[in-house]
Amino acid sequence: MFRLETIMRFSSVALAAALATVSLSASLGAQRPDDQIDARSLQLLEQGKAERAAGRYDAATDTLETAVAVDPRNRQAFVVLAQVAQARGLPGKAIRLYREALLLEPGDRQALKGQGDALVAKGAIAQAKVNLGKLKTLCKGPCPEAQALAAEIAKGPPITTAQVAQKDAPKPE
Repeated sequence: MFRLETIMRFSSVALAAALATVSLSASLGAQRPDDQIDARSLQLLEQGKAERAAGRYDAATDTLETAVAVDPRNRQAFVVLAQVAQARGLPGKAIRLYREALLLEPGDRQALKGQGDALVAKGAIAQAKVNLGKLKTLCKGPCPEAQALAAEIAKGPPITTAQVAQKDAPKPE
């Protein structure tokens, strides 16, 4: 009786552990290495870059979103999507897209610089300075991205952002 009860207690736990091991090994075997981005996604990225260069931002956005859907590890597609968002005057969306790229590669200097620019455009100078610090840490010598971001921070947010911030500020009584 004792032996049957022991078997019944531990058999469900052992079965669950075995199933978890099998499913984990099967899912890991199906993944591609990070450096092998789907060729269709890369082709769509190039098409999206061409559309952005031609000023067709809606078409570029659609194409680049498709590139990300085909392969969500396509970091460069996130960066170019963010650049399109900035060109359309959407710094908040650009910040989010750069964050997606930085989740894939935290040391992406282009994404750090672009996000810093978008943060400045949004008026978040302190956060842009954090990105500048990260860039300076990544660069061991002269760094064009860090220099460009430092210049953007020194220039400050656009006048429209500064005026909105002043309107919303409490008025002294």
